[in-house]
Amino acid sequence: MSDFIVNIIHRPELAPEYAEKVTGQGKTDDIGRSSLLNESEEIFRFQQDTAHKNGLKTTIQMTYASLFSERIIEMAKKDHKEYGDEIALSLLGLPCKQFREKYKTRDFCIWMFAMDTKKQIVDDVFERFYEAFGFYPESTGSYYMDAELISYIREKYPGVKCAVATCWEEGPKAYHTCNNSWYTFMDGGPWNPWIPSKYNTHVPASSKEDDSGIVAIPHLSRDLIACYDGNGSNFGTHPQNVLRGMIYDSKTWEYPYLYNIIDQYRSLEKYNNGYSYNMMFVGPGWLNKLGRWEAPYELLKKSYEDGMAYYGKLKKEGQLTDLTMAEFADYYRKKKTYTEPECALWRDILYGSTKQYFWYLDPDMRVGINLDQGGAIFDLRPYAAKLSIPVGLDTGNPTNASYPFLIQDKYRAGYFTHYAGEGTIKSAKLVRNGQEVDLCLERTKGRYSKQGKDTILTVDPVEAVFEDLTVTLQTVYTFTEGSSEIKIERKILDMTDEAGSVMIDDYFTACYGTNEYSEDMSSLVLAVGKENPEGDQTGNQQEADRREIEYRYLDRKEEMEGADYAEALIPPVNTRVKLLCRDEAATGYIREGYAFSPMFTLGYRKELRKGEVLTTWLRLEKAN
Repeated sequence: MSDFIVNIIHRPELAPEYAEKVTGQGKTDDIGRSSLLNESEEIFRFQQDTAHKNGLKTTIQMTYASLFSERIIEMAKKDHKEYGDEIALSLLGLPCKQFREKYKTRDFCIWMFAMDTKKQIVDDVFERFYEAFGFYPESTGSYYMDAELISYIREKYPGVKCAVATCWEEGPKAYHTCNNSWYTFMDGGPWNPWIPSKYNTHVPASSKEDDSGIVAIPHLSRDLIACYDGNGSNFGTHPQNVLRGMIYDSKTWEYPYLYNIIDQYRSLEKYNNGYSYNMMFVGPGWLNKLGRWEAPYELLKKSYEDGMAYYGKLKKEGQLTDLTMAEFADYYRKKKTYTEPECALWRDILYGSTKQYFWYLDPDMRVGINLDQGGAIFDLRPYAAKLSIPVGLDTGNPTNASYPFLIQDKYRAGYFTHYAGEGTIKSAKLVRNGQEVDLCLERTKGRYSKQGKDTILTVDPVEAVFEDLTVTLQTVYTFTEGSSEIKIERKILDMTDEAGSVMIDDYFTACYGTNEYSEDMSSLVLAVGKENPEGDQTGNQQEADRREIEYRYLDRKEEMEGADYAEALIPPVNTRVKLLCRDEAATGYIREGYAFSPMFTLGYRKELRKGEVLTTWLRLEKAN
């Protein structure tokens, strides 16, 4: 069996939120319009037939509306019996005439309701499902499912083992692209399947005790560069998203990008113990007979048929295994351990550049490294804090399910781009005789390797050219499973002057938040110090040398030679982040931000000669 696993998911969404306005152009709002219901049913049948024609089985996620349709119920039963399709239940397709009349709302995102209403909706749809099929579903899903909702479903319906649980990087970038109208913020989660923590859906569980009880899959498989850099809704293995992004030849109606992104997902088996995953999840609203975006129905239909044909071809060649969601959950439980990381060395397949991002995820952190910026960390999420982030109308937080960042270069600038201030980034500078070269300016590549419990990203060497010296430097990142640390080695491989030296400044500039707007940093405490003071001449233990800055936006700085750590306590996200060093010749420092540039910086400086190295460790901890 190939370990390229694919989930094909269809939902008979008889009143899709994407289609009502299109089908009903020029008419008053009527989500029960017969033309809409009939067309959605026809499209669902077309999707099912297209999958089966290519030898693929599907997961049918029954929607609330479809549970009122005897025709759809019978279709699902027939396809389950004939093709082995799984009959599951979607919490995504709630909008329909019956739902609106019963719940007196046009809301449809399950995680945004008050918890009592969430429970009522879950019981309503699960019991209606049971009445229709005589059993409860093993799979469910939505754009996002908060931890409390998952916990309730598992308690009440313990047979549920798999769920669509988040949508990768669906935050301010998608919101802006949707004319500031798409209030579904859920940045910061995994891009590939995971077992969610019972504390927060975004965070992978660290142990059996931390296990929410389900295997989660993302809503769509995204392009791990284009989606992060721009609007994620245009870049994924959803054929209609590819058309929305206009990533096709308008004359020939060909879209090599679709096949390239599927193939790049296949290639991720190199970094994940021989396993790779992909999913295709297209609701009927995307195949509207009046077309979507600038694409006519004929092109929408062709793209879906071609996408399914490609998966079918891979299956016939023995390069793909199609599983239902419940089958995949069983596979994943056998294949992956709790602490095993998920990795992706992703290359640009959209714009023709040589850009690479390396993504790493485990129960303690999610990390993005940009090889096009010398191997700088451009995204960092402190999963170690296991933040509980209730979301819904009764929480004071009705829409924002995002997991906070410490570094995010799209929302908080990244490498310096303005006349003053700094953005969030983890990089290093080389300094000599008043000249400075930041590695963020160096274009390079990276190589993945695995040694026991260590995941290693070796960044290709870069050259820094000064007036009187050229320096060749290499960076190596080592992630040790279960450690909550990243080891970072900066080594001078060569110098044009054997007797020369250069100062390296390894820095970590960060803040916290979930969007572009600065948060109040006044509760933060920065510190630099030594952990293990030596005894004095009488043998008495000396107090640790420690210097602190309580954040007041005053642009203050402290430093210490031979410091063991430079750290920041960030109470609003229950996180302590430390930069550690065991080199007595290195100077540790902390720097407070100011109002115009409120980010803080932790760092180490050291003078290096040829063959020497500065090694630091970046550690994430739960603050309390």
